[in-house]
Amino acid sequence: MSIEVKNITKLYGEQKALDSITFSVNKGEIVGFLGPNGAGKSTLMKILTTYLTADEGDATVNNYNVQTQSKQVQQSVGYLPEHNPLYLDLYVREYLEFNADLHRVPKSRIEEVIELTGLGPESHKKIGELSKGYRQRVGLATALLHNPEVLILDEPTTGLDPNQLVEIRTLIKNIGKDKTVFLSTHIMQEVEAICDRIIIINKGKIVEDSLLSELGANLEKVFREKTKN
Repeated sequence: MSIEVKNITKLYGEQKALDSITFSVNKGEIVGFLGPNGAGKSTLMKILTTYLTADEGDATVNNYNVQTQSKQVQQSVGYLPEHNPLYLDLYVREYLEFNADLHRVPKSRIEEVIELTGLGPESHKKIGELSKGYRQRVGLATALLHNPEVLILDEPTTGLDPNQLVEIRTLIKNIGKDKTVFLSTHIMQEVEAICDRIIIINKGKIVEDSLLSELGANLEKVFREKTKN
């Protein structure tokens, strides 16, 4: 099992951001994690990547416990947060070299991820000179540097124009041929283009967990029905 979540609860004061949620993700799946803004998507992703700790429950990623084996989790997960943190004054290769040093991976891996993410034409530029779409590619390249088995992507296509959307979706789909991908979004077309399965969360609770093929063309209708209250 690539990801296993058991009865995870997270409180912010009196508010339950996550309310005893349970699910698992099999190796090789591309799973869309859907929900309205404020439903708890980012909170769960931060727990799975060890940036936050749960108040109750357990979670494992690649069979490593997120609380007691955080280093092993970090080494086996590639994470692209919603607000992609980049050093805008660094050149693309310079930034990737910096992260390669952090992960202790060979410099040859930099060329591999540049090719994989299509960064070649822009790799000589400073990150601050790149379009939003290419900045997302830099974030994905960084997440892939240490060749993780699981990718966790939080709103990877937010703010992209239609052409950039197609490019990033295609890139994620190709990456998903070899890795488990768990991505959050509220864009139905993105899920239909990329994912095998969807999990819908609303007000901190899972309200749907289905294969996309089982829902047919009714994804948007299901989403509205499950999140209307």
